[in-house]
Amino acid sequence: MAAAKMSVAELEQFLRDEFPQAFSGDDITIESADGQTCLLRQRYSERMLRPGGTVSGPTLMALADFAMYVVLLSAIGPIGLAVTTNLNINFLRKGQPGQDVLAEARLLKLGKRLAVGEVNLLSGTSPDPIAHVTSTYSIPNV
Repeated sequence: MAAAKMSVAELEQFLRDEFPQAFSGDDITIESADGQTCLLRQRYSERMLRPGGTVSGPTLMALADFAMYVVLLSAIGPIGLAVTTNLNINFLRKGQPGQDVLAEARLLKLGKRLAVGEVNLLSGTSPDPIAHVTSTYSIPNV
C-alpha cells in the first residue's frame, strides 16, 4: 500500500481552506485516511431525513462523493481540482433516524488521470451497508 500523501490533519486544513462549503468540520469528520482507504462520519441531524423518516438519497450521495474526494486527496496530495466523472449508488436498506452515517471509502485503482473507488455507507453501528457506491474521479494534469 502506498503511503498517504496527506494526513488527516492536513486533509482537514486543506478542506477548511479550499472547500468550506462541503467541509466546515462541524457535521462531517474524517476519522481516518491512509492513502488507500478513509472513514468519514456524518453526525446525525434531522436535516438528513426525507419524508417517511429515512436518511435521504441526496445526503448519502453527497457523503459518498465527499468520501471519495478525501481518500483520493489522501493518495495524491492537495490537488483540489480532481472532479467526479461518475457516481453510481445502490440503496440497500433504510438509514435509521437518530444514527450517524459512516462512509468507508476505498480506492480500487489509481491511475495517472483516473481513480476508481467504492464507498460503503453504514447507519450507526450496524455492519450492514445502507448503500453501496462506485465512483470515478478525473485527476488533472498538474
